[in-house]
Amino acid sequence: MGLTKQYLRYVASAVFGLIGSQKGNIVFVTLRGEKGRYVAVPACEHVFIWDLRKGEKILILQGLKHEVTCLCPSPDGLHLAVGYEDGSIRIFSLLSGEGNVTFNGHKAAITSLKYDQLGGRLASGSKDTDVIVWDVINESGLYRLKGHKDAITQALFLREKNLLVTSGKDTMVKWWDLDTQHCFKTMVGHRTEVWGLVLVSEEKRLITGASDSELRAWDISYLQEIEDPEEPEPKKIKESSPGIQDSHEAEDGTLEMDEAPEDRILACRKAGSIMREGRDRVVNLAVDRTGRILACHGTDSVLEVFCILSKEEIQKKMDKKMKKAKKRAKLNSCNEEEEDLEVNVKMTLQDEIQRVANIKTSAKIKSFDLIHTPQGELKAVFLLQNNLVELYSLNASTTGPQPVRTNRITIGGHRSDVRTLSFSSDNIAILSAAADSIKIWNRSTLQCIRTMTCEYALCSFFVPGDRQVVIGTKTGKLQLYDLASGNLLETIDAHDGALWSLSLSPDQRGFVTGGADKSVKFWDFELVKDENSTQKRLSVKQTRTLQLDEEVLCVSYSPNQKLLAVSLLDCTVKIFYVDTLKFFLSLYGHKLPVICMDISYDGALIATGSADRNVKIWGLDFGDCHKSLFAHDDSVMFLRFVPKSHLFFTAGKDRKIKQWDADKFEHIQTLEGHHQEIWCLAVSPSGDYVVSSSHDKSLRLWERTREPLILEEEKEMQREAEYEESVAKEDQPAVPGETQGDSYFTGKKTIETVKAAERIMEAIELYREETAKMREHKAICKAAGKEVPLPINPILMAYGNISPSAYVLEIFKGIKSSELEESLLVLPFAYVPDILRLFNEFIQQGSDIELLCRCLFFLLRIHFGQITSNQMLVPVIEKLKETTISKVRQVRDVIGFNMAGLDYLKRECEAKSEVMFFADATSHLEEKKRKRKKREKLILTVT
Repeated sequence: MGLTKQYLRYVASAVFGLIGSQKGNIVFVTLRGEKGRYVAVPACEHVFIWDLRKGEKILILQGLKHEVTCLCPSPDGLHLAVGYEDGSIRIFSLLSGEGNVTFNGHKAAITSLKYDQLGGRLASGSKDTDVIVWDVINESGLYRLKGHKDAITQALFLREKNLLVTSGKDTMVKWWDLDTQHCFKTMVGHRTEVWGLVLVSEEKRLITGASDSELRAWDISYLQEIEDPEEPEPKKIKESSPGIQDSHEAEDGTLEMDEAPEDRILACRKAGSIMREGRDRVVNLAVDRTGRILACHGTDSVLEVFCILSKEEIQKKMDKKMKKAKKRAKLNSCNEEEEDLEVNVKMTLQDEIQRVANIKTSAKIKSFDLIHTPQGELKAVFLLQNNLVELYSLNASTTGPQPVRTNRITIGGHRSDVRTLSFSSDNIAILSAAADSIKIWNRSTLQCIRTMTCEYALCSFFVPGDRQVVIGTKTGKLQLYDLASGNLLETIDAHDGALWSLSLSPDQRGFVTGGADKSVKFWDFELVKDENSTQKRLSVKQTRTLQLDEEVLCVSYSPNQKLLAVSLLDCTVKIFYVDTLKFFLSLYGHKLPVICMDISYDGALIATGSADRNVKIWGLDFGDCHKSLFAHDDSVMFLRFVPKSHLFFTAGKDRKIKQWDADKFEHIQTLEGHHQEIWCLAVSPSGDYVVSSSHDKSLRLWERTREPLILEEEKEMQREAEYEESVAKEDQPAVPGETQGDSYFTGKKTIETVKAAERIMEAIELYREETAKMREHKAICKAAGKEVPLPINPILMAYGNISPSAYVLEIFKGIKSSELEESLLVLPFAYVPDILRLFNEFIQQGSDIELLCRCLFFLLRIHFGQITSNQMLVPVIEKLKETTISKVRQVRDVIGFNMAGLDYLKRECEAKSEVMFFADATSHLEEKKRKRKKREKLILTVT
C-alpha cells in the first residue's frame, strides 16, 4: 500500500424510491409506436419513462448533475428536449436513450420549452428573462430575444406565420417577428403574472391564465401590410419610427401597447373571460394536440376541463338560438324582423368554450398532460405533489361525462419524506419508513418487495434474524411487523412524546429507546403465545427505565454493552453504565443539541453531530474531545461509523454526504447528488453500501468500489471543479459593436467551449511548428543534395499520417456544433490569420463547405475591424471571396438538383400508390373521411 494511507472510493450506484420530481412537468411520449401508454417524468437529474399499463419503469434518460425543470417531446415523437436548473438543454433520443445534443445559453433554470410544428426549431425560456430559439438540426443557436423583465412562463410558435408569442411573470405577453427577431407587440392587459397561454380555434384566439380566477380570451386578426411603392423611403422611416408606440385602451380598460401602425402584423383584442372555479392562480394551462380540449389547474387537486367548439358546432348553436328566438317572437306577437333577431342572438364566449367536467385527483396537482385517443377518449395524466402518477380517462363527447381513474403508479415510492433507513444483517434488504408506510426494498434489483402501513416513523431496525422489524413513531409507539406476512404484530405505547431513537443491544437480546418524555427505556425480546394460532410469536417487554432532566434525542450502546450514550436537548451527551445506570461521563462543547451520534466498533471513539454544523470526535475512556470538525454548511442530520473501521459518514441539510477519518481527522470524500435536505442514511453491515434519503423524495444507493482514493488527488479534483465553476460564472467575452450588458449570441461560455478553443490553438501551434520544420527540411535536403527522411509527428501519425493542415480541419470537425461559435469567440485574434489562410485552402479543395463557411462568417463578424485593417489579410480575403462564392454556388446547385429529384420521386410514388407524403398526408386522410361521411349520409337519406 505504500506509506500514505489509501481509502476506497464510494460512487453513486442508483436512484430509487422516486416516481416523479416536483420541479418539472409530466408529458406523454410515443414509444414503439404506441401513444397514451408511456409518460416521461422528471426524477431529480434524470428522466424516467414509465409504462402506465404495467406500472413499470422502462427507460432512464441519464442526467449529469442538475435537476430537471422542463420536458418537451418533439412533434415526430422520436426525441425529448430536457431543460435543467443550470440553464442547459439536452435532446435525448427515445429510441436509444442517449442525449447527444446539448445547448448552453441560459444562465438560470429553464422554465419553458416548445418545438415548432416541424420540430426543426426549439424555443426555450428561462428565469434569466431571455428567450432563445435553437436550430435542432444544425445543433446551434439562432438568436436570443430580450425584452421580458422577469422569468418566462410559456413560449409558443405559430403554425402559419413565422411568429413567436411568449408570456412572463412580468405580466406581459409579447409577440415576436422571427424574420426580424424583434418584438412588434406587447400586451399589457394583465395585472398579475401570466402563468400560461395557449392558441386555439386555428390560431385565431389566444387564451391566457394569470394569478386570478379569470381565463382571458383574445381574438387575433392578421393585418396585410399595404405599401405604396411610390412613397419615398425617408418618409416611411420617419412615419414609422421604431421607438414610438401607440397605446390605447382595451375593452376592459387596461392598456395595450403597439408599435407604429405601419409595423403591425396582427391585431389582438380581448374577446371576453371564462371564470374558473378555483380562486387561486393558474399553475398550468394546456390544450390537447387536436386543439379541442382546454384544461387548467391551480394549486389545488382539481383540473378544470373545457371543450372548444368548432365553427360547424357554433353555427348549429346559432341556428338553434335563432329558431327559439323566432318562436318566442311569434308567441309574443312581435313584428320584429329577422335581421333584428340576428342582431339580438349573439354567441357568447361561454357558448363557444364550454365546461366539460372537473377531474379531482387524490392530491395536489403539480403538472399534467393531455392526449386524445383514436377512439375519441381523452386521457389526462397527472404528476402529484405526493410522489404519485395518476391517469384518468374522460369521454368528452357524451353529455355529463364522468372522469374515471384507470391507472396509478404508487409502489415505486413513498407519499412523504423518508425519515428512517435500515439494512438487514445480510446486506440484501433495505427498510425505508415515512409518515404513512414502511417499504422493504431488494438492494440488488431496487424493487419494492413489501409495503406496510404504519404511523409516522422516526427510527427503525431489523430484528436479529431479519424476519421482523421494529419502528419507533412520532406518537411514542413501538410497532412490531412481520415481514413474511406484512402484518402488524404488536403496538406498544412506549413513550408519552416522540420516540426519537432506537439502539439494538450488541448481544441482540433487546434494545433501548429514547423519547421526548425525558426517559430512556430498556426492552427485551420474548416469545409469547399468539391468540390466533398455536405457534409463538415475537414480542417485547420493558425491563428498566432511566429518567432524565431533558428530552432525549439519541441513544447508542457501546459495542461491549457496558456503556450507554444519551444525547439530550441541553446540548450535552451523557454516558451511563448499562448495568447500574450510574452516570459516567458528560460530553459538552456543542452550541446546539446533538442530533446524531455513533460509537466505533472497538468502543474507543464516539462521534457526535449537531445542529451547530460541527462534528466532534471524543475518546470514550476519559471523555476528552480529540477534534472538532466544521462538517457541513447546515445542521448535521445523521452520523454512522463504517463497520470495523474508524471511518464515518455524516449527512447534512446542505444536501451533502461526507466521509471522514476519525484517526487522522481528515475529510476523505464528498458524495453529492441529493437536491434537498438529507434526513437520514444507513451503512450496510459489510460497509460496502450506503443508502440515503432526502426531502427531494429520492433514495440513493452508494457503493464502495475497489478504486483507491488518494487525498491529494481528491483535493486537486476539487480545485479543478471549483475552477470550472468559476469559468462558467465569468463574464462573456466582449464583442466589438455590442453595448454593455447586451449579449446577442445564443451560446454561453462553458468549460467545454474553453477546452475546444484550446484544442484549436494547439492544432494551429502544431501546424505552425510542422510547416516550419518542413521548410527547414527542404532547405537541408537542398543543401545536402539528397532526400533525408523527415520524422513524423506522433499526433499526426495517430490520425493516420495526415498533413498538419488536415489535422486542423479534423479538430474543427470534432467540435460539437452547439459549441462552435462560443469556441471561436474565446479564440485570441493571433490565431485568426492562420485560420483564414487554411480556410482558403480547404474551400478550394471543396471539403466541408458548410462548416467552413459557418466558421468563416462568424470570424468575419466578430473580428471585422481587425481583419479589414490588416493589410496582410487583404489578399487572403480577396481569394476567400472568389473561392467561397463559386464553391457555395456549386453546393447550392447540388442541393437544388437533389431536391428536384426527390420531388420527382415523391410525385411518382403518389401517382402509383395514391398516398400523400409528409404534411399533405393528414389533409388527404381528412378529405377521405369527409367524403366517406357524405356517402354514408346520402345512403341514409335514400333509405
